[in-house]
Amino acid sequence: MSTNIRVLLADDHAAIRLGMRMVLETEPGFEVVGEAADGATAVRMARALGPDVVLMDLRMPVVDGVQATEQIAAAGLAKVVALTTFDHDSYLFGVLSAGASGFLLKTAEPSEITAALRRVHDGGTVIAPEVTGRLVDAFVSGRAASSADAGFPSGTDGNRASAQPAPETELTAREEEVLDCLAEGLSNVRIARKLGISETTVKTHVSRVLAKLGVESRLQAALAARVRTP
Repeated sequence: MSTNIRVLLADDHAAIRLGMRMVLETEPGFEVVGEAADGATAVRMARALGPDVVLMDLRMPVVDGVQATEQIAAAGLAKVVALTTFDHDSYLFGVLSAGASGFLLKTAEPSEITAALRRVHDGGTVIAPEVTGRLVDAFVSGRAASSADAGFPSGTDGNRASAQPAPETELTAREEEVLDCLAEGLSNVRIARKLGISETTVKTHVSRVLAKLGVESRLQAALAARVRTP
């Protein structure tokens, strides 16, 4: 069985899809399983082809990338990394609320994109450094939730409140260590190696950390960790 990371490319510009295909097909460990020119096709192909990761443009016809991400993430079809020219708050908060595991700009170097795909495939999260500070600021101020109300897909309403953590329940020392690892964007495998525990134990700790912080994703937990750091 192939151990390659299976990637679906979703972008309405054929030249960009061709460029990304060339990047991935010349990089060991990747396999491009399909291309989609709109969000609706991306959802159908994700369901039919079972990719590991979808590299998703956000501004596409028929169904945009945010809505497509929401459908793919909700059905557990694949992990999604947004790759876009636009770093507006509505796109940033929208696609992360929809369940994306990463957000990159198209100005990223090919090596950054392939590294991001590997990290997300391994269970980590990736945010473009150009927007990280703004995302943390929004998390602290609560602007992410209000921005969501301004134009995110209707299906994400039930998750928007989770952009702000509930009052904290005290974490154990081990859970604090796991949270620090989440803030570094480490995958479960890398957390297990770093802390000298099993991957199954890591998953248990991650679930407890998310519950205690009142958040729903590893990314939100990572943001909470940065907020809590003096």
